[in-house]
Amino acid sequence: MAGYTSLEILAIQQAYESMLDDIHPFVNAPEHLALIDKAFRFCLEKYDGRYLLSGKAYMYHLIEMGRSAVIEVGLGYISVVASFLHGIDYKEGVSLKELEQQFGKTVAIILEDFSEISRLDTEKVAYNSDNFQVLFLSLIDDMRSVLLKIVHRVYDVRNQNDVDADRLSKYFHEIKYIYIPIVHRLGLYKLKAELEEKLMLYENPEIFHEIEAKIEASKEARRQTAEKFIARISEGIDAELERTKRNGKPKFAYTVKWRLKSIPSIYAKMRAQNVPFEEVYDLMAARVIIRCALKDEQECCWSVYSAITNIYDPMPERLRDWITKPKASGYESLHTTVKYDDKLWFEVQIRTTRMDDIAETGQAAHYLYKGEKQTSEEWLLNVREVLENPGLVSFENSYRKIYKSDKIFIFTPEGDLKQLPIGSTVLDFAYEVHTKVGETCNGARVNGHMVPIRHVLTNGDKVEIITSKKQSPRADWLNVVVTEKAKNKIRRYLKEEELKESELGKGMLQRRLKNWKLPFSETVIDMLVKEFKLENSLQLYHQISTEKIDIADVKRFLTSKFGESAEKAERPVPEQIESTKKEQSADAEESLSIGEDIDNVTYKLAKCCNPIPGDRVFGFVTSDGTISIHRTNCPNAKSMQQRYGYRIINVKWNGIENQGSQATIRIYGRDVMGLLGKITKVISEDLEVNMKNIALNSDKEGFFEGRIVLQISDVEALEQLIVRLKAIEGIMEVVRID
Repeated sequence: MAGYTSLEILAIQQAYESMLDDIHPFVNAPEHLALIDKAFRFCLEKYDGRYLLSGKAYMYHLIEMGRSAVIEVGLGYISVVASFLHGIDYKEGVSLKELEQQFGKTVAIILEDFSEISRLDTEKVAYNSDNFQVLFLSLIDDMRSVLLKIVHRVYDVRNQNDVDADRLSKYFHEIKYIYIPIVHRLGLYKLKAELEEKLMLYENPEIFHEIEAKIEASKEARRQTAEKFIARISEGIDAELERTKRNGKPKFAYTVKWRLKSIPSIYAKMRAQNVPFEEVYDLMAARVIIRCALKDEQECCWSVYSAITNIYDPMPERLRDWITKPKASGYESLHTTVKYDDKLWFEVQIRTTRMDDIAETGQAAHYLYKGEKQTSEEWLLNVREVLENPGLVSFENSYRKIYKSDKIFIFTPEGDLKQLPIGSTVLDFAYEVHTKVGETCNGARVNGHMVPIRHVLTNGDKVEIITSKKQSPRADWLNVVVTEKAKNKIRRYLKEEELKESELGKGMLQRRLKNWKLPFSETVIDMLVKEFKLENSLQLYHQISTEKIDIADVKRFLTSKFGESAEKAERPVPEQIESTKKEQSADAEESLSIGEDIDNVTYKLAKCCNPIPGDRVFGFVTSDGTISIHRTNCPNAKSMQQRYGYRIINVKWNGIENQGSQATIRIYGRDVMGLLGKITKVISEDLEVNMKNIALNSDKEGFFEGRIVLQISDVEALEQLIVRLKAIEGIMEVVRID
């Protein structure tokens, strides 16, 4: 790309020198100016020929940021250097190591932090505004990176022609939910008012201009009202000064000015009060600025308050005393709202010139008034403390070491933000999303890379949880998680599973004892608990269910206590299906025969595989004693047999007359003329099978795939149907899929 012309370089140099003149009252040490000049020359070389969207040279953007950082935010020479260099590491491929060598470690840290927060996904910030602000602080080491980000966004809204539409929309979104709250908290009220006005012009231009027109139309009437109000309160203040003269001299001097509240503020009041512009009762504000000795400030402010409220009735609930207890931003002022007439109220702000300067420039003026008593490092610590502690009302005892947050913030794939303690794992995050997500968590993709559930997360990670139906909580998960929420959820799940297993174990023991012709009594249970050195009966039932206690050992122990009756008894069967069992021998396999006596058995056909008469099946004893019938090739069969083999029983069909069971087939082939008619004829007319649903989809290559849900009597009928369908011209494949 072609470089800047000589005329462009001359204009850039003039703009740079103008910036130096503007910041000279605050940045003037020769060594500081030398570092700034080095950064300027470095960027002029690297960005030679780079232009903004509007056609301006890119260097103007950097120069304006440097000026704003000092004049409007109160930053120093390091921040001017960082303003020039921000983003150069990824825009021009300059390494942070090289920048550190040339401009120092502090500058490199600010630039690294700036890049870190620039990479954050802020799409869902509206739902997590407070968390995003905390995330910013937890990601960075130097507060100047956040302040420079504010300076950058101020430049963006002032120079919207330099930004494309998509980025501008993103920037206003960030301004609304992140930067306006931050500048408000820091007391940068001029910047806050400007950002709010730009935001409203962007989001609601018609409403903005409508209010603006109404203000213009009523400007003269409001000016006259304000002048009358100021004249009355000035008379009252003058009388107070005359009454309290010291040695013939007044205690203080003062000025009074008024303003109409900003358009965004008026619009907010219209919405809050649910009234039109004409009915907003407190549109105007007056400010009394007092010049007095520092030691007399509070006394003078309250004297003015007394003089004004002797003339106009105040609204007690609107009194705000930020003189006795300043805001954390350093803001000091006395606010009251007084009644001018039946329809109009005035907000009155009472402050000294020192307080007014701090109010106008926030933390910057607070730092300047502190002078040598407060270093720039202490000031930056105050800035961090203000942002980390929204409820802070005073700077007292705030010069302490600020530690990084003990929280981390993690993004979901949709951009939502979750807050977790440091050291949290993928499993903690999964439980934070939802209990079911945690219970089935099988791993995660963190920033696009697969990791196990034990992986420890770091600030700003983007996490997509991988789940599996085959996964469930285990006791060792308690060693994986750190949050109490996850631990409690895991403990609850394990306890519930233990209770379920205990119920099964209790049922098993009851059936065995009945078959051994022994009583199921408290005495017998206590004997078994004592024999196996357990704490209670629940443990006994649980260990029987999970086969930690062999039922043969139970039988041997009871035989030694009760004699031959237990030894000669048959192997027990569930009471619900006992009438359908065929007795084989004491150790024979149990077998449920689904046939004529089926009404005596509580069973259900599993929906996961929809068995039909003729299928090879097995039974699974559920926690409530119901027998769930599954096909042997059921997708869940392997898992059930591996984990709950003791709950599996043999099942067979026995002469059942079935009115129709549901089965689904998948059909695939070439899409030929009349194919659908032939399929329906074979199913409904030739074989007289009830077709509950059919769905066929064709592709551009002339092939189709479909699913047909049938109500069919048994496997033999289904197999006959499949053979007939395969014989139709064009059909290439027919398979049963459940």
